[in-house]
Amino acid sequence: MADNKPREEQLCTLEKLRNLFILTLTLTGAGEHRLNPNLLSSLRSALSRLQFFSNGYDLDWAQSSEPRLQLMSSALRSLVRDLICLPMPTIAAVTGHASAAGMMLALCHDYVVMRRDRGFLYMSERDIGLVISNWFMALMRSKIGDPRARREALMRAAKLTAEDGVRMGIVESAHDGAEATVVAAAELGEALVARKWDGHVYAGNRRVVLREVLEAIGSMRRSRKWRRIRPCRNCSLAFS
Repeated sequence: MADNKPREEQLCTLEKLRNLFILTLTLTGAGEHRLNPNLLSSLRSALSRLQFFSNGYDLDWAQSSEPRLQLMSSALRSLVRDLICLPMPTIAAVTGHASAAGMMLALCHDYVVMRRDRGFLYMSERDIGLVISNWFMALMRSKIGDPRARREALMRAAKLTAEDGVRMGIVESAHDGAEATVVAAAELGEALVARKWDGHVYAGNRRVVLREVLEAIGSMRRSRKWRRIRPCRNCSLAFS
C-alpha cells in the first residue's frame, strides 16, 4: 500500500534564550519549508509546551487528493488558532520567502521582522489557481488596513520585499541578513517581556482584535475549505 504521508523533511526546534522562547523551522536534505501535516503537528506540539519561514503548502502532496488538501487546511487553521490564543507576544523573523500559507503564518504573529536582502512575502494563490479562503481574507483585512495594499498583495499577487512590507504596515522592521533579523526579533522580544504584561490578558486582547479571523476559522469547519478556480468565460472572474 502506498504511503499517504508527506515526506518528513520539515522539523522544528524549540529553545529558551533568557526570557524568550525561540521556535525555528529547520531543514534536512535539499527540501524547502513547505507546510504539511507533519510540520504543522510539530509546530502545534511545540506551542503546547509553552503554555517560526515557509514556502506555503506542500501542494505536490496536498493536491493529489481532496482529503489531503482538507487535512492540510484543517491543520493550518488549528495552528493559527493556537498562535492567536498563545498567552505571550509573538514575533516572526522572516529570513527567506514566506509564500501563501507561509505568509499567513507569518502574519498570525503580533510582529514581523524581515530580512531586506533576500526573500519576499507572496500570496501566490492567484498565480497558481486557488481561490483565497474566507479566513485568509479575514486575516488580511485584520493585518493590512489599506485597501490598496491588500489589492497589491491579493489581486496582483505582488512579491513584497521587506521594504514593501514596512511601507504597507505589514513588517515592523527590515534588516541586513538573517542574523541581524533574528537579533532584531530577539531584542524586540526582550523589550516586550520587560513590560511584564499578564499573558492571559494579552491573549484575550489579541482574540478580540482578531475575532473576525477566529470566527472565520470556526465557520470553515462546516464548509469546504479550498476549491480550484473555475474561470469565467471571456473574463478574469472566478467562482468557487
